[in-house]
Amino acid sequence: MGSLIWIPVILFAGLLLLSFVFIVKQQTAVVIETFGKFTSVRHSGIQFKIPFIQRIAGRLSLKIQQLDVIVETKTLDDVFVKLKVSVQYVVIRDKVYDAFYKLEYPHDQITSFVFDVVRAEVPKMKLDDVFVKKDDIAIAVKRELQEYMSEYGYDIIKTLVTDIDPDAQVKAAMNRINASEREKIAAQFEGDAARILIVEKAKAEAESKRLQGQGIADQRREIARGLEESVEVLNKVGINSQEASALIVVTQHYDTLQAIGEETNSNLILLPNSPQAGSDMLNNMVASFTASNQIGEAMKKQNIKNKNSDNPS
Repeated sequence: MGSLIWIPVILFAGLLLLSFVFIVKQQTAVVIETFGKFTSVRHSGIQFKIPFIQRIAGRLSLKIQQLDVIVETKTLDDVFVKLKVSVQYVVIRDKVYDAFYKLEYPHDQITSFVFDVVRAEVPKMKLDDVFVKKDDIAIAVKRELQEYMSEYGYDIIKTLVTDIDPDAQVKAAMNRINASEREKIAAQFEGDAARILIVEKAKAEAESKRLQGQGIADQRREIARGLEESVEVLNKVGINSQEASALIVVTQHYDTLQAIGEETNSNLILLPNSPQAGSDMLNNMVASFTASNQIGEAMKKQNIKNKNSDNPS
């Protein structure tokens, strides 16, 4: 019976001890009040308080926290857009009192400031500038929050504009504009490529014609040189120039007939094959050259006569 009497006493002592001792976790601050009045701030470790006189008024985390705020506003070019602003903040270790007693709903206060700053900055920008200058928006939000929230024990670590979401129809229009611009650039490149191809092809053809003409000129020059040498050889054996020319023409005539006969795929060609044909060809050529020389001499004399009549001495 005696031991049973001590059981309630032990339980009461245990409860009293538990109410006297408490533990604070790492990166946590505990606010202690005495009869409802602020007494102290306790940090991590084992802590003591007076039972029934002091109480734990609240706990604040000293870790970095993040609040995501979605703001819908209008740009300078009348496009509605949603911005997601992430605010990273932390309770200042030396200002736990201000953070606990001066602000009841810090999240609401931060959200209100984010709305105020974003709706003041974004309407000054066009939609394209919002994407480009999102860091400027984040800096403006942080500057306003830092100035206000530090007074209440909160430090703004970072503000980030993590998402910019225009209306679906606006995004579709932007994609169409971008696609059209890229198609235009692609068409320009294709046109330039086609133009370069035509120019280079023309250059190649011109070079081919030049080389072909040069080859023909070289060929004719070599033929003339060969004819000259043939005439000289024939003159040495007592054949005069006229006879040598006739002999060469006849030889060339038969060489041509032989070359045509050896070509199995050639079309039908009718040519005289008698030696007299070569002689007639030579006579026609000589007559043609003689007539050309006579015409040239006549034109030269006429030009001299005209000059003398225009400039009498």
